[in-house]
Amino acid sequence: MIRRLDHLSFHALFNIAADALLLVDAEGKILVSNPSAQAFLGYSPEEMQHMCVEQLIPERLRDRHVHYRQHYLAKPEKRTMGQGADLLALARDGRELPVDIGLSPIMVEGERYVLITFIDALERRRAQAALRESEERLRLAKRAAGLGVFDRDLLRDTVTLDARAREILGLEEDAVVTPEQLMAQVHPEDDALRRSALKQAMNPHGTGEYYLEYRNSQSSAPERWVAASGQVFFEDDEPVRIVGTLQDITERKAMKQAFRDHQADIDAALKRQAASQTASAMAHELNQPLAALSAYSEVALHELEKTACSDQLKRALQGCIEQSHRAGRTLHELLEYLHEGEPGLEAIDLNVLVRETLTLARAEGLIQFNSVLEPYLHLPLVQGNRLQLQKVIANLIRNGLEAMRDAGVENPTITIRTSQKGNKAMVTVQDSGPGFHPDTATRIFEPFFTTKSRGMGMGLSISRALVEAGGGLLWADPEAGPGATFHFTLPLAS
Repeated sequence: MIRRLDHLSFHALFNIAADALLLVDAEGKILVSNPSAQAFLGYSPEEMQHMCVEQLIPERLRDRHVHYRQHYLAKPEKRTMGQGADLLALARDGRELPVDIGLSPIMVEGERYVLITFIDALERRRAQAALRESEERLRLAKRAAGLGVFDRDLLRDTVTLDARAREILGLEEDAVVTPEQLMAQVHPEDDALRRSALKQAMNPHGTGEYYLEYRNSQSSAPERWVAASGQVFFEDDEPVRIVGTLQDITERKAMKQAFRDHQADIDAALKRQAASQTASAMAHELNQPLAALSAYSEVALHELEKTACSDQLKRALQGCIEQSHRAGRTLHELLEYLHEGEPGLEAIDLNVLVRETLTLARAEGLIQFNSVLEPYLHLPLVQGNRLQLQKVIANLIRNGLEAMRDAGVENPTITIRTSQKGNKAMVTVQDSGPGFHPDTATRIFEPFFTTKSRGMGMGLSISRALVEAGGGLLWADPEAGPGATFHFTLPLAS
């Protein structure tokens, strides 16, 4: 086989080559061309033979090409395709075609020749342009999301960080970072989570996905939080590389904590209010029998004064009267204290309150969702208690989010509208979930009624009580669709 190949002539190999080939002399004359070159440029073999190579160059570039050719022949060397700049070839029909050129000097009997190899560079240019566009989109997306990129080579035990990743971690731009230094960035209290997440990601039978939220141990106060998200790559079931992104999530964590603190304040205020109302009701109930006890004791003492009964019995009745009066004064003071602690009413911008509550709901992180706000821009201020109204709106949003999450709704959306109905303001909260049956709409405000696997079924009952206590109404609208729709009204501030 090898001997047969040895007998193949240069001319035969030249003609069967897939790439376009030209053999030119030191003067730039084309001595021979192969069929691939002829087909690419649109010339016949006879037309191309003895053409000057500059005739295959656009006219505006020919003088420059002569200079390049002479410079190359002064110091000829093999030049593979892709090493030099892109060139333009001139086809027979006048089209200018981008080409990649390779040059190979050949000496034959003391004469210098050059074998020119060229291919169409248009597809490469398109691919490079698409790659540049893709890289630019990725760069813009990374910048918009504040993402840094890390690349850890597990075989070489090296790690590469881009500028944003170094900024997030507080590392100098040109500092060499080892995997050990990268792991030392994790706060000691979060290191067990890091090891667990890494172990799970490096399991070849798993998804290879890696995610960790941790505190940066190198940052000074205030505390900084980082989210690391990546993908492990395997070869022969062995992890070889982890590539991913880093994101500073300190603000997100702060918002979630602020939401939890705010929610705790609301819950505590509502518990205090419930306790106050219960104690007030009990005080009223006890006040009447205490007053009766005091009156009966005074009558009995008055009657005993007319008889010759013992002083001990009289003193007992007198003590009963005094203690009942004392208990009555205590209850009176308690009632005054409870009334002083009742939630205050204020004039509230309902549109602002809706936006604030929606921001808090998003920070809670129950699910990722879209929101649509349709505020009535000329809505007057309403009269109400800010904490209570925020609790009502937050509860309606949370109910919708839970329903959409449990139903697996794609692109879950919460829509909130404000409007004016006479001397009342109205808020409408609508989700894009499965909604509810009209029969259910009549029962969902009953205490302990729930359609969810979790929860006590008190949220809507409490929300209705809070709205009604402020002079408004809360109801469900099963016909508004799609999803579940709730409306509530509030009196306008005078």
